[in-house]
Amino acid sequence: MKDNKLIAEFMDLRSTGLSIYKPSEYEYHKSWDWLMPVIHKILQDNDGTEFFNFSANISQALFNNNINNAYKSVVEFIKDTQHEWR
Repeated sequence: MKDNKLIAEFMDLRSTGLSIYKPSEYEYHKSWDWLMPVIHKILQDNDGTEFFNFSANISQALFNNNINNAYKSVVEFIKDTQHEWR
């Protein structure tokens, strides 16, 4: 999945133990264990307008235990802020 690769770039997997995985093995779209560290990083590192939109969307997704919506919110946030972290 193209968006999983985008998330991996955002997380800089080359500098973590998860770099052993091939892009086709990334599970951000279906595993809370993969997705939650991304959410944690976003919540810790950001405070701009995009963050407030993300915060509302992610809160709703987490409240409803909806990984699909959480994943979509993460991808949207990363795409909206690419210029800041690349």
